[in-house]
Amino acid sequence: MTDSTHDQRDSSRSSETGLDLQQFHQTFFEEAAENLQRMEQLLLALDPAAVDDETLNAIFRVAHSIKGGAATFGFTEVAELAHEMETLLDRLRRHELSPTPPMVDVLLRGGDALWGQPSFRQGLTPETPATETLVADIRQLARLSSQPAGAVAVAAAGGSAPVEAPATARKLLGPGQRELEVRIGPLEQANAANHLHELFDEIPGLGEMRPLDFGEPVDGMRRFSVTTTCTDSELLDLFSFHVERRLVHLSGLGLGYGFHEGNPGAPTQEEVNAAVAAAAVSPVTAAVASAAPTPAPGAAAPRSGGGAGASVDATTLRVSVDKVDQLINLVGELVITQAMLIQSSRALDPVAHQALLSSISLVERNSRDLQDAVMSIRMIPMSAVFSRFPRMLRDLSGKLGKQVELVTIGEATELDKGLVEKITDPLTHLVRNSCDHGIELPQVRTQSGKTPHGTITLSAWHQGGSVVIEVRDDGKGLSREKLLSKARERGLSAPDSLTDTQVWNLIFEPGFSTAEVVTDVSGRGVGMDVVKKNITGLGGRVDIDSAPGCGMSVKVRLPLTLAIMDGMSVAVRDEVYILPMGSVVESDLVGPDTIRSLGAGSRVAKVREDYLPVVDLAELLGSPATEGQAAPGIMVIVESEGMRAALLVDELVGQQQVVVKNLETHFRRIPDVSGATILGNGKVALILDVGSLVSRR
Repeated sequence: MTDSTHDQRDSSRSSETGLDLQQFHQTFFEEAAENLQRMEQLLLALDPAAVDDETLNAIFRVAHSIKGGAATFGFTEVAELAHEMETLLDRLRRHELSPTPPMVDVLLRGGDALWGQPSFRQGLTPETPATETLVADIRQLARLSSQPAGAVAVAAAGGSAPVEAPATARKLLGPGQRELEVRIGPLEQANAANHLHELFDEIPGLGEMRPLDFGEPVDGMRRFSVTTTCTDSELLDLFSFHVERRLVHLSGLGLGYGFHEGNPGAPTQEEVNAAVAAAAVSPVTAAVASAAPTPAPGAAAPRSGGGAGASVDATTLRVSVDKVDQLINLVGELVITQAMLIQSSRALDPVAHQALLSSISLVERNSRDLQDAVMSIRMIPMSAVFSRFPRMLRDLSGKLGKQVELVTIGEATELDKGLVEKITDPLTHLVRNSCDHGIELPQVRTQSGKTPHGTITLSAWHQGGSVVIEVRDDGKGLSREKLLSKARERGLSAPDSLTDTQVWNLIFEPGFSTAEVVTDVSGRGVGMDVVKKNITGLGGRVDIDSAPGCGMSVKVRLPLTLAIMDGMSVAVRDEVYILPMGSVVESDLVGPDTIRSLGAGSRVAKVREDYLPVVDLAELLGSPATEGQAAPGIMVIVESEGMRAALLVDELVGQQQVVVKNLETHFRRIPDVSGATILGNGKVALILDVGSLVSRR
């Protein structure tokens, strides 16, 4: 299907309603992504051996919502695929079929294809996925063991039962009910009649609508059987919201075959009355008004689920990320302005200007509270990342022939949205690495006295001003001998005197891999070095711990946010620089015997029993001491990735919150500098990259 065809359908639908629906496309895409993620979670949690009706109903509602929203906006290919999935799910929830692993697999594939089509429309993927084979697989499973009650009754009487009984088998009517044949058409798009069928699912007590044509139109006409208490005029008013009134034809439905009154096996009138008592009063009068289309974004994907869904809609608000970023930028400017006020107020007499200084102090406190509140808007739970891995592990473990259980802890731990987006790929590689290299095959685990299935644990928790994310497995762990041997094969310096931590860190070397065979999963030596580079670029670090035969743990430590941070202001000659507080360990005076010179111009500082490399910031940043100027008298001990260094500065100005500005966006990348900020006096101060400073020595 070409893009021009899609555009024509979108424009025609817009012209019919007099409303440009394209403005709501992004809302539909976002809600579809949320619904598909929910569907995937429910499918992965579905146990075919112990079917949960509520889970099946929830999955059906998701498919139904996606189909309704896609049809509303003219995304026909999405609606058609969702309709096929809905048909299979409907038979499952009605217990006409029993769930099987192949059904779960095909529904998961359907979810992937459903997301692939909106992704193509958004330009995220180069082409739309082909769904012909998938649709055929879904239809085949939906028709499996298809023998409705009418067919079973015929077989019991000695006749031959057809594979599928037509939907004309009639039930005994309840009080006030009547049965009609509804013919819709001729239609250009046959699936337009599906909306009528959905009305009977969504409006309680409306009745029942069943297809008479097996879902296949004849000469553009669709035929349905309707059992209802409504009048013809009420049905026409209701149907006209989805198809033109002139295309709807109502007529009485003659006796077909099935259970007729008085026949053996037919339900008694008392049983029928009890079953249809709740439908005795027609709700159409109120339903017609509620079924009218409204120009609201929520119409993109009708929600099912009763009060819970209404509660969510009433307490949440969908806001563009750009608006949140703009709000954060404004709060950042407020923080800078507040710093200017505080700096200017230091010259005032505290006695003569007591009221003014008290007001400035109150502004400072309120600004801090406002900043915390606004920053929390960008914080999202780690469940947004963790939810990606159950499906990935299910597919990967099946491909590798392994049994893997995923355990998540601390899903409610929050992290800045920008960091969550950037940490997803590194975590994905760590989880795949644990499954491929760490977890053993079931027979190997059994021989080692372990359970056949391995466990990968994803944990997240706050620690100080950082978030720690751990990927742990109970597999075979890292082999010290194997890592040293591989390192020597690649020409790396790997003496036996290396500590375990240093040996584990060898896997971060570019091109390093312990895989014996290159596969589509691993073995090319690409990944762990990129993981470390990406995490270090976010201001974080990676720590590895392992025990042979017991498993491996990888801990990723990240700052809570990249927008505003606590920093220490240090003076170097006439300039002020900012050091991230998370990297500052301590500060001390430089004594006469503190610094010692080594060969090649290197120097070390003695800090208690350790010797740390010295970084003279004045010399490094191009501000050497002039004649008669005293040497730096203070050293600040900083740490990054387990390594420490002593930075020589002239003065500790103080600790303050700083708003991080990206230099690369407006200027260019500067070595040893991670960003810039504006001080209270209006001057620009560079934020030093501690990781770069430590690694260069």
